[in-house]
Amino acid sequence: MIKTDTLIIGAGPVGLFCVHQLGIIGLKCEVVDNLDKIGGQCIELYPDKPIYDIPAMPECTGEELTNNLIEQIKVFKTNFHLNERVEKIKKVEKKWLINTNKGTEFEASSIIIAAGVGSFEPRKFAIKEIEKYEEKQILYSIKNKKIFKDKTVTIFGGGDSALDWAIELSNTSKVILVHRRDEFRGMQASIDKVNQLKDEGKIEVYTRYQLGSVSGNEKVESINIKHDDESLKEIKTDYVLGFFGLIMQLGPIAEWGLNLDKKTVPVNTESFETNKKGIFAIGDICSYPGKLKLILSGFHEGALAARGCFKYAKPDEKYRFEFTTSSKKVKERLGVKE
Repeated sequence: MIKTDTLIIGAGPVGLFCVHQLGIIGLKCEVVDNLDKIGGQCIELYPDKPIYDIPAMPECTGEELTNNLIEQIKVFKTNFHLNERVEKIKKVEKKWLINTNKGTEFEASSIIIAAGVGSFEPRKFAIKEIEKYEEKQILYSIKNKKIFKDKTVTIFGGGDSALDWAIELSNTSKVILVHRRDEFRGMQASIDKVNQLKDEGKIEVYTRYQLGSVSGNEKVESINIKHDDESLKEIKTDYVLGFFGLIMQLGPIAEWGLNLDKKTVPVNTESFETNKKGIFAIGDICSYPGKLKLILSGFHEGALAARGCFKYAKPDEKYRFEFTTSSKKVKERLGVKE
C-alpha cells in the first residue's frame, strides 16, 4: 500500500499545478490518471492548438503548457500512475483507502478530484462503415498538425474547435469547412475570421451539409457530403476531421456518495471541499456560483484546495501562509539556493 498525504485524481494542467501547491506547503502527493500520458485534455485533444488565456504567456500550446508545469514540479519527484482509474474509495477512521482498476492501493488523508470532465470520448460520425479509416485519415482530435501540411483537410463541425482548427490549418493546408447548419456556434471573432478567409479564397465553407459517405480502399480518397435538400457533393480530400464535442461520463466517481449536479460536483469556494470531508474537487468537474471553466480558474481552485488538505495531513499543526518570494522554508522545498 502506498501512503501519502493527498491523492490527486487527474494529471491535467489543474492537477499538475495542484502538485506544486501541495509541495510548497510541505505535503506529499501521488497522482492517478486513466490516460496513458500526463497532460489531460490539453495533450489528448489539442496539444498543438494555441491557448491565449494563460497569464504571462501570450500564446502557448497544450503541449508547451504541460511541459512547463511538469518542469515546475520536478523538484517534488511526484509519482504518476498512468493508465489507471480509481475505482473504489473507503473512509477508515481518519484516512481514505483508495483502490484502482489495476489493484494499486493508496492510503491518504485527503483526495483531490482534478479529473476534468471525468472520462470522455469524442462524438463520432454516425456512419459505421468509416470505422476502418478512423485514427488514420478520419480523426476527432489533432495530436500533430504537421501531418496536414500541403494536404486537403475537410473539417466538420460548427463550434470553437472546428473554427479554430480551420483558421490554424489554413496557413499550411487546403481547408474545407462543413457544418450542418447555416449558423456557427463559436466565438464571433472566429466566425468573422473564417468568413474573411472564405472571401480571400483560403477556406471553402459548405453549410447545411453532413457527411454522406466515404470512398477509398486502404485510405480515404474522397467523400460525399449531403445537403438538407438531399443533393450530394463530392470532395477530394486527404483527411477528415470531426469536431462534435465530447461525450462526458463521470465513471466510478458517480458511485462515491458525492453530491452531483449535472455531472459536476458542487463544492464550497473556501477550500473547494465537497460534501465528503477530505474530498476536494477542482477544475471542470467542480461547480459553484459564478464558475468559469478556465485553466486559470482551476489553478486558483487548486491553490485553495491544497491549503484545505493541510488540516487533514497535519491536524496538530497550524497552517501559516508564506510567500514564495520571502519564505526560506518554501524556497528550500523548491530547491532554490540563495
